[in-house]
This record gives sequence, C-alpha cells and structure tokens, in this order.
Amino acid sequence: MWRRLAGLLLVFAAATAALWLLSARLSAGQARRPLRFPSDLEELRELAEALRDYERQHRGAALTLFCAAYLYKQSFAIPGSSLLNVLAGALFGPWTGLVLCSALTSVGATFCYLLSGTFGKQFVVCYFPDKVALLQRKVEENRSCLFFFLLFLRLFPMTPNWFLNLSAPILNIPVSQFFFSVLIGLTPYNFICVQTGAILSQITSLDAIFSWDTLLKLLAMAVAALIPGTLIKKYSKKHLKLDEDKHAPLLNGKKSL
Repeated sequence: MWRRLAGLLLVFAAATAALWLLSARLSAGQARRPLRFPSDLEELRELAEALRDYERQHRGAALTLFCAAYLYKQSFAIPGSSLLNVLAGALFGPWTGLVLCSALTSVGATFCYLLSGTFGKQFVVCYFPDKVALLQRKVEENRSCLFFFLLFLRLFPMTPNWFLNLSAPILNIPVSQFFFSVLIGLTPYNFICVQTGAILSQITSLDAIFSWDTLLKLLAMAVAALIPGTLIKKYSKKHLKLDEDKHAPLLNGKKSL
C-alpha cells in the first residue's frame, strides 16, 4: 500500500516539476508576475488580463501551457477546473474554448481514472468504503444501460465528479465508456463556464452586464445547457434504477435538510 502511495507522490512531483518548468520557459519575459492557478474571480480576472496580450503574440505557447495546466488539475483531482473553463472562454473564445475544455476534461479525467487504478484503489476503498459500496451497487443495478447511468451521474451528480473519477476503476467501468460519458455529460457544464468567460471578457462596464444583448446571450446559454439534462432525465425515469431520494444524500456524504 505504501509503495503505491510513494509511486503516486513520485508521479505528482514529476508532473508538478514539469508544469513549473514549462510555465517558466514559455512565459519567460512575458508575464508581469509568476503564473499561478486562480482561486477566485478576482485572481481569474488578473490572470486573464496578463495572458490576453501574450496569447495574441504566442498563441501556440499559451495553448500548450493552458492544456498542461488543465490536465494537471484534472489528473490529480485538484479543485478549480471551472475557473479554467471561464479563462478558456476569455482567452480562446466561446467555441474554441468549449471544444478545448471538453476534450481536456475527458482526457484529464481519464488520466485520473488510470492513476487511481494504478495507485489509488486501496486508498479510495479504505477512506470511502460506504460511498464506494453504495455506488458499486447502483452501477451493478444499471449495468445493462451503464453508459446512460454514467451520463446521468455527470448531468445530475449524485456524487462529486472527482470521486467518480477516482472510484470508476474500482467499479469496473470500462475506460471507453468512462471517457465518452465525461465528454458528453460535462459538455453542458463546460458550455456554461466557457460562454460566461467569453461574455465577461467583452464587458467593459457595469451597465453592459444588463444590456439586452448580454441578457439574451445568458438566456440562450441557459436554455441550451438544459436540453441534454432534460432528455437524459426523461430516459432515466423509464430505464434507470436510481432511488434518488434515498441514496443521493448518502453519495454526497451529507443529509438533506
């Protein structure tokens, strides 16, 4: 068990060093301050401003650095990918940002799946035995339509995405179904974040937030994001065994009020 932990720490240290070296090399002489992951919207705004001119002049380098940072966060289940989605919309535009984030989310989650399968199975089972057992039972009950069950979990999370990424290899979920369920299931979420970043990057004053153009864009964005969830929910009522009211609080690790 401890050998697996040492192996995981070694991989994490190597990935951290590689990302730092890449950041230092690609942004040398360009950034006004050391680059770091944003932890709130204010830091996100400052980072977007610092990277916008750099991205125009060195698009390939900016894209490489963004992809490396995104995969690093996803692979090691580090919170904060939503802010990177917003940053993608601000830097690369709404549609390029959406394609980029959807692909990176899928690849990064699959890396997390593989790391968990190689190093983390025993730790996940040891520290989350009840959640793993409950999720295992629900997966087995829906094995005949597993892909749609996975889509449902992404669109209506009964358990956090990071935990599903870590526990998927324990639940014997095929990696191909896992990959495409992330790609499709998280697209509405990525769409909202990326579109928000694109809209915010075009706003120059507080009054612009309440303009008809901005409000219509936000409304269209909300409607478009709701369509996949509505279709999957209709399918789930007919074909999936969920018992949402009974089991969702347990998977979330807290009781409903």
